[in-house]
Amino acid sequence: MTDDPARPAPTGSTKALRRDAEENRQRLLRAAWEVFAELGPEAGVEEIARRAGVGMGTLYRRFPTKEALVLALNDALMEELLEHTRQTLARDESGAGLEECLWFTGKVMSAHQGCLSRLWQGNLPSADPRRQEHWAIVRKLLERAQEAGRVRADLTLTDVYLAVLALRGLVEETGTIAPEAWMRFLEVQLAGFRPAITRELGYTPADDALVRRGVGRWVSPPHED
Repeated sequence: MTDDPARPAPTGSTKALRRDAEENRQRLLRAAWEVFAELGPEAGVEEIARRAGVGMGTLYRRFPTKEALVLALNDALMEELLEHTRQTLARDESGAGLEECLWFTGKVMSAHQGCLSRLWQGNLPSADPRRQEHWAIVRKLLERAQEAGRVRADLTLTDVYLAVLALRGLVEETGTIAPEAWMRFLEVQLAGFRPAITRELGYTPADDALVRRGVGRWVSPPHED
């Protein structure tokens, strides 16, 4: 007796296949972060498949192109950050949420180093609803921190955004040789955020167009009417 190819697979078999497919996908994502962290964004997908313990056919079924893999990493990173900022806003009653959010961002970057700049600059912030929501929440956290007197009254959202960009660059440059250097850097940044004791800042802040547009070699600012 032979199997009928037109007959649907048993439900249990379908669930097992889906589970195996998802496990392979997660192994590939973990391997991709590891390989990109060690070898940089130009690393080949062959090494990613090898470390994940899957064949190239499996990799291409999950991610038809390298760009599709990079976008999947970007999605996972953005979802992790966005979910944390949502939770932070929901429980922030003392104005400490902004600092908590920045510390978490540093930890995520450090844990997922490797082609961070390419990932974060793949799409304009204004074109990604998740980024828009993320930075809208960060703005609320900043306002609460200012209302609570935890940060300077003249601190802007762009100041925070540029601090994150600087943090990202530091993680990329020192992650493999000084993996904890970002912690000291962020501490210094946060110290500068706190209310001024001596004098006001002497330079005018950039406007929030930077937050909407993003910064980097791979994207160009949109034309405005």
